[in-house]
Amino acid sequence: MTKAGFVALVGRPNAGKSTLMNWLLGEKIALVSQKANATRKRSNAIVMHGDDQIVFVDTPGIHEKEKLLNQFMLEEALKAIGDCDLVVYLAPVTDATEHYEKFLTLAKGRKHIIVLSKIDQVSQEKLLKRIAQYSRFADDFEALIPMSVTKNVGRQDLLDTIVKHLDESPYLYDPEDLTTEMMRDIYKEFIREAIFENISDEVPYESDVLIDKIDESGPVEHVRATIIIEKESQKGIIIGSGGSAIKRIGRDARAKIERLIGKKVFLDLFVSVRKGWTNDKKFLNDMGYEW
Repeated sequence: MTKAGFVALVGRPNAGKSTLMNWLLGEKIALVSQKANATRKRSNAIVMHGDDQIVFVDTPGIHEKEKLLNQFMLEEALKAIGDCDLVVYLAPVTDATEHYEKFLTLAKGRKHIIVLSKIDQVSQEKLLKRIAQYSRFADDFEALIPMSVTKNVGRQDLLDTIVKHLDESPYLYDPEDLTTEMMRDIYKEFIREAIFENISDEVPYESDVLIDKIDESGPVEHVRATIIIEKESQKGIIIGSGGSAIKRIGRDARAKIERLIGKKVFLDLFVSVRKGWTNDKKFLNDMGYEW
């Protein structure tokens, strides 16, 4: 009998959850940014480990802010903690344990593994010191696994440990699938990632993307998308002088999509102002942020 189950990836904002999920999958499907709170919704990656199937659920960072959108993001993380069979808490080795202690109050006894990430950034002495600090919580977690995505350290250990804690089950999805996400949602995230990479300050946090149309019929895939922003002043920033910024966004996003699907893409981007959309519950629901 095979094993299968859902495993939530949780942690503070910018802990590296999406990077970890892409690495475990061996394919880039999730938005990655150096800026915190880039991930807004749960997304799934289906990883086969031998004969067993692990469905990783990427989540927004655990944080609290007043905007409705941020409240939705926290709810997404909490739902994943409650719904999944196992939780992986991602703790950068440079962090103190206070973030983990906050997670424990939210997790309410949920079975979890700690991944001590970015171990390549500290000395062996500092790594051992941090492990010792987490050891006082040994009764709370199932395992603690040091890991470095950059150095390709810890992947096998993590997957082996996860499988030990999953129940016997038939596969939940076709083992040939990489994700349960629709392609339009992945395209949206790639465009959002390009915005984060090319536009500074608060604009990326007050922007979103609506995929208007995808035409896959020809040798070149045509994608039309609208970038939603909150203020008129942000429109000029997104477009840039002579259209320079939106061209960079489009070029970067197109390259990401082409790498994933192995096909040429024509990406047509537009910009629309929707004032106060991050606090407009009806519009958030229309954009897919459904409570």
